[in-house]
Amino acid sequence: MRTLLFLGLAAGLAAPALASDRTGYQAIATGDYQKAEEELLVERRIFPRRPELMINLAAVYARTGRKAEAAALYRNALNSVAVDMALPDGNVSSSHIVAQRGLDSLGGTEIAGR
Repeated sequence: MRTLLFLGLAAGLAAPALASDRTGYQAIATGDYQKAEEELLVERRIFPRRPELMINLAAVYARTGRKAEAAALYRNALNSVAVDMALPDGNVSSSHIVAQRGLDSLGGTEIAGR
């Protein structure tokens, strides 16, 4: 199973994963969300099922006010094969846990139904 380095949660939103610069991490870390989005969209065309790309793009969408799009990507990451993500504190977390935290941090994107 793949292992990725993942930055912890920041400002209530899931932070970007750091596997290489191909995950948009550097651009997200510097607040260049447009560049991050462009990089992530290119990578997702090549690797559409990689949860770390979904999670990072969801983080970009969440930080730029696109909560519905972010929620959809977090859900897609939850429905993909889980990968292990190494946290900066040395712990390892499943991409499913990271995606669920990101989804939970959005709040208010769900519509209640009967």
